[in-house]
Amino acid sequence: MKNLVEAFPIHMKEALQIGRDSEWKSSNEHFRNIVISGLGGSGIGGTIVSQLIASQIDIPVVVNKTYGIPNLVNKHTLFVASSYSGNTEETIEALEKAQSKGATIACLTSGGKLLELAKENGYNYIEMPGGFPPRAAFGYSSTLLFKLLENYGCIEDQILRDLATTPDFLQENSLDIKETAYNLAKKLIGKTPVFYSDARMEGVAVRYRQQINENSKMLCWHHVLPEMNHNELVGWADSHEEVVPVFLRTKNDYYRTQERMEFSKKLMTIKNANCVEIMADCESDIHAAYYLISIGDWASVNIADIRGIDATEVDIITELKTKLSNI
Repeated sequence: MKNLVEAFPIHMKEALQIGRDSEWKSSNEHFRNIVISGLGGSGIGGTIVSQLIASQIDIPVVVNKTYGIPNLVNKHTLFVASSYSGNTEETIEALEKAQSKGATIACLTSGGKLLELAKENGYNYIEMPGGFPPRAAFGYSSTLLFKLLENYGCIEDQILRDLATTPDFLQENSLDIKETAYNLAKKLIGKTPVFYSDARMEGVAVRYRQQINENSKMLCWHHVLPEMNHNELVGWADSHEEVVPVFLRTKNDYYRTQERMEFSKKLMTIKNANCVEIMADCESDIHAAYYLISIGDWASVNIADIRGIDATEVDIITELKTKLSNI
């Protein structure tokens, strides 16, 4: 898994080229909404990309993580099915329902049934390199989702310029990323992490949670501000020394939310919590998001190393999928 985390910026560069080389049928449809359907390591890209484009797109983008589809799906919908393996049953079923509603369908996958459906039905699709755990293909899947949306004219040039410079930015900051990640990993050993972010960066906090779950084999949770200040904050009225709050911050976080973070950190410190803050001091939200994600990915594999466990295996998920396939 460490080699795959190391290759993250390279995967992004390769994805940018794959996106440029992909054949694409143009569409004259003026979409009224976009639905991105995907789960787990295949779905987190949809969550993060949808938030990074939210301030620059004038139609709603819905991220779908179940068998069903939102009722708003119709012939004016761009429905993106994202499944790295191509065999995610929830995504396949959601796609079939979107078909019945007349949506424009595009697929992002490395193969499997989803690729077959795309070819059989003449859907636009981008094929990723196969052979990775889905969570380790995030550099491909998230980058190619941006490129897919670009192909439909859904995102602005500035987003694409920032995306194109992100791999070099990550490589230039590689030593800082690794050092920050290792220090974070040491603080999380034997503790329960909770990841806090501005609501606009929730996808990044979700990525941390998922990577700690799968790579580090640990339970954790996440929340966002300001919402966390309306409920979970009260839970910190008592001391929780076993919990490590990790604040994932960017310089573009809303100014009122920054004040709320400072208050929350102060309260938690008084209650004996060892708060950790990771700041992405970047002008670009895309640079900031991928910088934070890289730190989280490295921290998760560092924890696995320290604990002496295999970051790659997810046998319990494989067992569940096998059981469901026999029902």
